[in-house]
Amino acid sequence: MTGKNRVWATAAFAGVIAVASVTVSNAYHQQLLTIIGIHTLLALGLNMLMGYAGQISLGHAAFYGLGAYGTGILTTHYGWSPWAAFPVVLTAAGWLAYVIGRPTLKLSGYYLAMGTLGLGIIAHVIFREWDSMTGGASGMVGIPPLQVGGTVLSLGRSGMILVWVTVLTAFFLCSRLVDSRIGRALRALGDSQGAAAACGIDTGRLKAVIFSFSAVLAALAGFLYAHLVGFISPSSFDFLMSIRMVTMVVIGGMASIWGSLFGASVITMLPEWLHVFSDYEMTVYGLVLMVVMIFLPQGLTRGMLDAVERVRREG
Repeated sequence: MTGKNRVWATAAFAGVIAVASVTVSNAYHQQLLTIIGIHTLLALGLNMLMGYAGQISLGHAAFYGLGAYGTGILTTHYGWSPWAAFPVVLTAAGWLAYVIGRPTLKLSGYYLAMGTLGLGIIAHVIFREWDSMTGGASGMVGIPPLQVGGTVLSLGRSGMILVWVTVLTAFFLCSRLVDSRIGRALRALGDSQGAAAACGIDTGRLKAVIFSFSAVLAALAGFLYAHLVGFISPSSFDFLMSIRMVTMVVIGGMASIWGSLFGASVITMLPEWLHVFSDYEMTVYGLVLMVVMIFLPQGLTRGMLDAVERVRREG
């Protein structure tokens, strides 16, 4: 997609958000759209890491949980304002990801997948076992809502608008990043790390930076989730959540910013469509991944665009 097309697509997206904020009045639909927006932030950050830089992460739910539990602890145990906790939590997530990413991202393939999986497992154990701060397996309650000028932003229309304005901003930043010199270096890294290094790109630092950026987006999603829902538990940030995030990226299309939105929408609504398979969620995700990778290796978004193009040519 060219720069001009990105501008038009972003403008159209902003228009859709504006219309939805006025026309969607059903409380259930507002909540569903809010969760889709939060999941889009997760998929967008992971897509920058996996799709553009070519680095797998099976433990990204750790940063999602860090954003949620970080702001939850600061606001409920120490009385911080959510807006004061906001920069602290995001900075902590970005810094931690950078420090962990420097050695971990020296691995590749299965070893990298296992390394990031270990990170996710360690974080989940901390969320579950640190009872005095996180509430343990029972979760944390009483997280205060966000407020802007006396207006409480809840899991309804106001929260939906906040989340989707945040998503729109993230889309704009990621689009600019992809079109920048760093974006070109990321694509070179994703194509061939050896060739990128031969061209003078500091691949180790670049991988750690994009890992940190994706972690910040995940922590931002966790921050919004915690304050809009008001309750968090370890089960929301476990290994299955990491698999959901990977599935969102693969289904929507790797190295596709707009595919992140499509993939997040499909995976978020899938449980709503398949209640009967709720006990086999991991199996369903595995089957979906297999089908997409075999028949639509570039994701549903690219597959649909290619189908439209074929119909246009044949017509």
